[in-house]
Amino acid sequence: MKRRGLLASAAAAALSPATLRAQQKATPVIGYLGAGSPGTSAPFVAAFRQGLGESGYVEGQNVAIEYRYAEGRNDRLATLAADLVGLKVDVIVTTGGSAPRAAKEASQTIPIVFTIGGDPIAAGLVDSLARPGGNLTGVTWLGGELMSKRLELTSELVPQARAIALLVNPNSAQQTESVVRDMQEAARAKGLPLSILNAGSESEIDAAFASLVQGHAGALVVTAEPFINSRRQQIVALAARHAVPAIYGIREYATAGGLISYGASLSAAYRQAGIYTGRILKGAKPADLPVQQPAIFELVVNLKTAKALGLTVPPSILSRADEVIE
Repeated sequence: MKRRGLLASAAAAALSPATLRAQQKATPVIGYLGAGSPGTSAPFVAAFRQGLGESGYVEGQNVAIEYRYAEGRNDRLATLAADLVGLKVDVIVTTGGSAPRAAKEASQTIPIVFTIGGDPIAAGLVDSLARPGGNLTGVTWLGGELMSKRLELTSELVPQARAIALLVNPNSAQQTESVVRDMQEAARAKGLPLSILNAGSESEIDAAFASLVQGHAGALVVTAEPFINSRRQQIVALAARHAVPAIYGIREYATAGGLISYGASLSAAYRQAGIYTGRILKGAKPADLPVQQPAIFELVVNLKTAKALGLTVPPSILSRADEVIE
């Protein structure tokens, strides 16, 4: 009997830590690291769960999820990422802003699936889109690359605008730098003065709109960034209060009362992240899963808001719109 116990101990010692953990923990655990807040992230988390379900995993049945939210404070991300690593989760899912970088710095071994609005190569997350390498892969929705298109739509919708403002979060340094650079080039090409409005907190958003009004900007472009997106109700309300035509990067602004939005579907991006997470739980390696890019871009117009602003939406925009809210 004693000899059998020794043999069992020796066999267990020969197993890898990952195999031992799998034997000890039948239900895999996903660590979800969000840069935003639970409330405003709810529709995207639902899309993530949908993708996860398509891969055969249902939260509470055969997979558990540990949620951590930075509430728009990037300085909390490193601690939250370290917490998830300490729990020995099987996969870390990161959403937006600086969250993927925080997760990567916290672990070079745990698989990481990201959703990001910028360029994951420039951000140092992957070696290439086709062959990510390392322990990260995910989805990019090209938030910054679409700035020139948003400016074009703004000029078409508000041709009388002689100056444009751009709302960004300075705390998302790398993403903000690329967005500002792209926007400056687009504005310069059209001969439009551009003012940059920085807002990294709720009070700074209020101050940014006051500055916008004082600067007589004819229209506003709002960047699609996790903290900014988490304050979309506040931003839409301020744009209405100050009668400022604004264009946004995700459809959720337009459905919340914003004038117009153009960009990739965040719900589709999060659903794909869920699918990738499920594939990784089944044994796929992040290095072998190409970073996904959006194939469909949504143009949503809110006619009710346009009427309130005294704007007539040109037929050229209405004919191209994927959704018109009346």
